[in-house]
Amino acid sequence: MIFSLFRRNPRRMAIATLYARIADASRRPGLYAALGIPDSLEGRFESLSLHMVLSLRTLRELPPPADEVAKDLTDAFFRDMDASLREMGVGDTVVPKRMKKVAAAFYGRAQAYDPALTSADVAELAEALGRNALGSDAPAMMLARYALAADKGLKGVTLDVLLESGPAFPAPEAFTEEGNR
Repeated sequence: MIFSLFRRNPRRMAIATLYARIADASRRPGLYAALGIPDSLEGRFESLSLHMVLSLRTLRELPPPADEVAKDLTDAFFRDMDASLREMGVGDTVVPKRMKKVAAAFYGRAQAYDPALTSADVAELAEALGRNALGSDAPAMMLARYALAADKGLKGVTLDVLLESGPAFPAPEAFTEEGNR
């Protein structure tokens, strides 16, 4: 029985790999240099949240067991956030309070981005992304175009492809003013 704790769980490995691919995509330098997400702790959270929302939207549209994968992926995200807080030196007694704030922020972003992504309303999404990801009153038009293109590109991806190769996100540099010429 004790040896079962040390066996590799293929499902857990697949979720960890999927989450790592999403996290890697959220760290692409072009998101920060070209699309204006601040290269800060908050900016990195915003980028990761955006990429998680896009990935979870894709999973939501797929047949079972995609719903279980989405739950496991969300759990992996929150485990990572918890570990990050602890790594930054947040005390054990404060972590649950901070995690409540992280969860509220994440779900608030999902609620703000989802309708605009569904309706492909670039102006509405740009306002929400400007407010959240850029921390500005100015709309984030380039980032909104990137997110809409990513959302569109993820439509029709199968669960097998998503688990095997991860979500394919576009190159952020293609959505700068120069990239649109």
